[in-house]
Amino acid sequence: MTQARNVLGSELKTCCSAPMTGYYRDGKCNTGAGDYGAHVVCAELTAEFLNFTKSQGNDLSTPVPEFNFPGLKPGDRWCLCASRWKEALDAGVAPPIILQSTHASALEYVSLSELKQHALDRDTTE
Repeated sequence: MTQARNVLGSELKTCCSAPMTGYYRDGKCNTGAGDYGAHVVCAELTAEFLNFTKSQGNDLSTPVPEFNFPGLKPGDRWCLCASRWKEALDAGVAPPIILQSTHASALEYVSLSELKQHALDRDTTE
């Protein structure tokens, strides 16, 4: 199996393990055939984004114990659906992202320059 790559072309880094994120709940924004939402953008959540996604029908802030989902708060890192991040970008509420932890397949939804404009780890792009 080949190593997953990030949008910068290097090895995909862990996004977050507390709370445990990723489609496969391995802490990384890995993707595969069953990940129809493409949970590939590692974002640091903001109140504005959490309110936006709730208004779009995806409440990430309310815990769902039966699915072992703790509910998210501003400052948490989470692997977001690339299309939802793009919607938030278009609405002016895109949360900042971590390039080294954002899967290369995110580039099918947004450009690298758009991602870099919202990157917390800009120093890695030089």
